Amino acid sequence: MEGQVKTVYMAFSTDVIHSGHLRLIELAAKLGRVIAGVLTDEAVVSYKRYPLLDYAERAAIIGNIKGISEVVPQDTLSYVPNLRKYRPDMVVHGDDWQQGLQQSVREETLRELQSYGGSLVEYPYADREAYKLLEEASRDRLSIPDIRRGRLKKLLGLKDVVTAMEAHSGLTGLIVEKTTVYHEGAAKQFDAMWVSSLCDSTDKGKPDIELVDMSSRLRTIDDIMEVTTKPIILDGDTGGLTEHFVYNVRTLERLGVSAVIIEDKKGLKKNSLFGTSVKQTQDEPEHFAAKIRAGKRAQKTQDFMIIARIESLILEKGMEDALARARAYVAAGADGIMIHSRRKEPTEIYEFCDAFRAEDKTTPLVVVPTSYNQVTEEELGRHGINIVIYANHLIRSGFPAMQKTAELILEHHRSLEVDKMCMSIKEILTLIPDEI
Repeated sequence: MEGQVKTVYMAFSTDVIHSGHLRLIELAAKLGRVIAGVLTDEAVVSYKRYPLLDYAERAAIIGNIKGISEVVPQDTLSYVPNLRKYRPDMVVHGDDWQQGLQQSVREETLRELQSYGGSLVEYPYADREAYKLLEEASRDRLSIPDIRRGRLKKLLGLKDVVTAMEAHSGLTGLIVEKTTVYHEGAAKQFDAMWVSSLCDSTDKGKPDIELVDMSSRLRTIDDIMEVTTKPIILDGDTGGLTEHFVYNVRTLERLGVSAVIIEDKKGLKKNSLFGTSVKQTQDEPEHFAAKIRAGKRAQKTQDFMIIARIESLILEKGMEDALARARAYVAAGADGIMIHSRRKEPTEIYEFCDAFRAEDKTTPLVVVPTSYNQVTEEELGRHGINIVIYANHLIRSGFPAMQKTAELILEHHRSLEVDKMCMSIKEILTLIPDEI
């Protein structure tokens, strides 16, 4: 109808509003009635840093800005669901999304608008140094231990399945921190980092037998924390002596680590994937439960998580033993249960999780699908699993690439042949921040 006020759609995820945003809103308001889609917390954490302010606060801020007529939730990075729901005449955005991750978002937005006659209006992106400093300040705040520590629990409240990728250095931490893909209308990134004893030991050229002491492991954690913001889950092996474990809990908590996972074995630790082919002794459930209780008493905050790893299936002790131990460890105060298996099929993992969930609907379940790697996160989530850890894939993929590079240089007496296997120096410098 002629004279009818046009509708304009804009999307916001930020918890820091600056004059660039206000100018864009002012321009959009001149075009029509502005509907602001504010990305939910779940949508924000799917592709960028955890928001400092939750959805309700961000929506309230946006809603009180002059020129905004209505605020609605946007549940995905993709605009398409809200475009189909509200069918705005125009979408307004800065021109910064013409490249990078959001280029795909822009392209599907254009296709959807064209399908019903809508249009995209882009204005030059305000790229002032002061705005960059604001973003850096927000990122710095997320790395503060007291803020970082509790983020894993918050993620568990936001997402059905939280994913963690192993990191064993500052560089691999940056890879986990920054890697994002956009696929089928959604952005995807890892939610947390897993600091594995296997990868930490291997990176130092030592066997995975708890030979690398906690002071050395803390240096690895510090290297990772210095350049990243995502929550860290530490592989705590057996936890060691209870008397030592309580002090380590306090240290990890103080550093800002979100969780430690300890396994119910004792004696000289061997990697679980060896199973019964090497001598491994499972701890008595009463003794291990006492270690959990001691660790929980040592905590100073409610943010830190102690997760109990059950080795019954690895050691072929049976399903009932695994479930009985899970009950005992939860009763002792464990904040989560990790169930491990070395079988190629997930059958026994599903059996355990289904039986556990029949009794306990809330305690987080953790799995490491290294051997049964054909299953998807969505399939695992349907069995009540909350955290999926990719425990060693960066070091396993990095080693053969480095070994092949060394071989080719030896073979050809030059480095030309390995250029195609190597990241450019420029890309390396882009990955690593100039300032912390």
